[in-house]
Amino acid sequence: MATPFPFVAGEVLEASQLNSITELPINAKTASHTLVAGDAGARVQMTSASSTTITVNASVFSAGQSVWIYNLGSGTTTITAGTATVTTSGSLALAQYGGGQLLFTSSSAATFFSGGGANYGAFTGGTALATPPSGYTGAAFTSDGTMTVTKAGLFEVLAIGGGGGGGSNNVGSLSSGGGGGGGVTITTVYLAVGAHAVVVGAGGAQNLNGQSTSIDANVVNAVGGGRGGGRTYAFSGGAGGSGGGQFYNNGTFIGGFAFTGQGNNGGTPVTNNAGSGGGGYSAVGGAGSGTTGGAGGAGYDIATFTGNASTFKAAGGGGGGDSTGGAGGSSVGGAGGSNTNGSAAAANTGSGGGGQGGAGANGGAGGSGYIAIRVKP
Repeated sequence: MATPFPFVAGEVLEASQLNSITELPINAKTASHTLVAGDAGARVQMTSASSTTITVNASVFSAGQSVWIYNLGSGTTTITAGTATVTTSGSLALAQYGGGQLLFTSSSAATFFSGGGANYGAFTGGTALATPPSGYTGAAFTSDGTMTVTKAGLFEVLAIGGGGGGGSNNVGSLSSGGGGGGGVTITTVYLAVGAHAVVVGAGGAQNLNGQSTSIDANVVNAVGGGRGGGRTYAFSGGAGGSGGGQFYNNGTFIGGFAFTGQGNNGGTPVTNNAGSGGGGYSAVGGAGSGTTGGAGGAGYDIATFTGNASTFKAAGGGGGGDSTGGAGGSSVGGAGGSNTNGSAAAANTGSGGGGQGGAGANGGAGGSGYIAIRVKP
């Protein structure tokens, strides 16, 4: 018999209820959850095969209150500071069977005390991060390789798919859309000891989507960017991590769609003489107008994850224009052709290639992808 916790003033408890004082309520959740006042003193049980978060906000609990949190699902649960401050000496990412107590030291601050479960692992492979964030070590892969886990545990991963190729045109002088940036995914996963295959997605050639970047095919998967629309292959921009830009055809087509949570849609042009920009992780591709191609959507700055100086990836390629090509997103996407071929995006930027413009025949290739992995020793 569970105790009717929290107690109510003036309530009379039976002996059996007092004897079962440790049987506090279980607040079972199957999706991400923001803590509420009713969770105080209770056990928040997470059960999901996908990654979830528990968000902690200020002015919900008072000093001395606590919440026990544990994860029974195979997906990682990450305790995340919302408007409150959350500190810990361990990890806030709970793999399956991980848990602990969140103790509030004030109405706006809490400390998480791990009660066991998975901690960070260790691995070899890739190229060491030169200046990782404080407390971390890690490595990046710029080509296919093997991540050898020497200690099972949690690994934080940033993965970027290959960028989509720019569109091309084999008839007349109409301009094409830029390729979409590769999808971006940031997640924490649990990996066992052993070899794990790392695949860095190739950038798409003109009119082709980029390829996915992954660990073990599906443990981590960042989708490749969508191809730019063009008359050679297909008018519509391709769907992908971010969608490809559009080739105009009497307004009947739109920019390519983005994979949910990994990027943005490609832009939509308004004339035959200007392709739209491919979508980037941070922005939709720009619309082409007149004879000027649309700019590629802005990318993602990986500096907060890797600790490097500001470095953008996953940007859209610029749309081609009969007179002026669109700029590549964040200066790393391929530029749209100015009455000429589109430019290719640089390797390992995961950015889209530029669309061909006017008399140009070819779209630029997308840039290959990238993956970085970090742990706390």
